[in-house]
Amino acid sequence: MKKVVVICGPTASGKTKISIELAKYFNAEIISGDSVSVYKRLDIGSAKIKEEEKEGVIHHLIDLLDPTEEYSTACFQRHCRAIIDEVARPFIVGGTGLYIKSALYDYEFSDSKRDAEFASKFTFCSNQELFEMLEKYDSKACEKLHPNNRKRVLRALEMALNNDHISNKNKKDILLYDTYIIYLDLDRDVLYNRINKRVDLMLKEGLLEEVKGLYDDGIIINAIGYKEFIPYFKDEISLETAIEEIKKNTRHLAKRQITWFKNQMDTHFYQVDLANIEKTIENIKRDLEEFYAK
Repeated sequence: MKKVVVICGPTASGKTKISIELAKYFNAEIISGDSVSVYKRLDIGSAKIKEEEKEGVIHHLIDLLDPTEEYSTACFQRHCRAIIDEVARPFIVGGTGLYIKSALYDYEFSDSKRDAEFASKFTFCSNQELFEMLEKYDSKACEKLHPNNRKRVLRALEMALNNDHISNKNKKDILLYDTYIIYLDLDRDVLYNRINKRVDLMLKEGLLEEVKGLYDDGIIINAIGYKEFIPYFKDEISLETAIEEIKKNTRHLAKRQITWFKNQMDTHFYQVDLANIEKTIENIKRDLEEFYAK
């Protein structure tokens, strides 16, 4: 079974430096596991790795698409698996949990297109009524869905009525690879302070100008670090408020990421010692050597 290493963690956790050092040591290639870095022009707000930071390590799935193009979990799954098959030692580095899990586990996606008129047929149904209807046709799907997630409930119902049950396609917890998942963790207060400083640095590097350039071209990005500026451009909030929203939303994302990787995958948590980051790298090296030796 192919061995795959995953290195994930929130912004400002030391992910870039640690992943580069490990990739050089193990002669690995890095697959970006970030849903934003796949786009061109989304550089500063996505904390995309800079060319000089790569230190010669080959990176995949970065700057593939224009910001107006669509990219999905299914696209990432297909691209990521193809690269895993080609690369001797693949590292997936990023924090988009669903993307990463879809590539590693036996996820299947339906090829059928959504019926644009389907949702309109249920306009007068409440969320609970839709959920109860879904229970009749695909009760197993209800175990994974919240009644108020109307969009997903409608999609599951549409599939069930077409005898294409979503419960038979998604979230099979069967790993396709021999996987070692590393999560770089920091003390919460330290992490939040680093996130705040990282946002300030992004602004100095030109984050506002990056988002404004996209906005002026009619491109609105629904991602943290981008969407918070839109009300500012519309004179609805101050710049200071927009910046605070970015910091707050990034902190909340970091919290959700920790919960995701704790509950969704067999993850090895490493406490990053910022005063001696080389110690953290050495600890991971030792464990990965054992992983590769098995």
